[in-house]
Amino acid sequence: MPTPFEHLAELNRLVHEPSRLAILTALSACDKADFLFLLNITGLTKGNLSSHLSKLEQANLVAIEKAYDGKQPITYAMLTPEGREALKEHWDRLERIRKGAKALRPLKTTG
Repeated sequence: MPTPFEHLAELNRLVHEPSRLAILTALSACDKADFLFLLNITGLTKGNLSSHLSKLEQANLVAIEKAYDGKQPITYAMLTPEGREALKEHWDRLERIRKGAKALRPLKTTG
């Protein structure tokens, strides 16, 4: 029977990466968020946020919408259904790993 730690190798690395996990988690709390909101809440630089959003969009976990507020361009990001499911599965898997690790007991040695 595999240990909880062996299940760590099965985590979706695209989702598990801390910056992308922060983005996905922030987006899970709302219908959509603008780029500046994500920038402020994640603490990422503009370039890093843009790069992570692109990777998430390519994987169909996030949808990007470009719009205008008057003449001001604005970029929105939202979770796709696949993104919502991937995030849920990730948190479920982490919870199973956590519970499995809590159940571990050290081997008794004689000596």
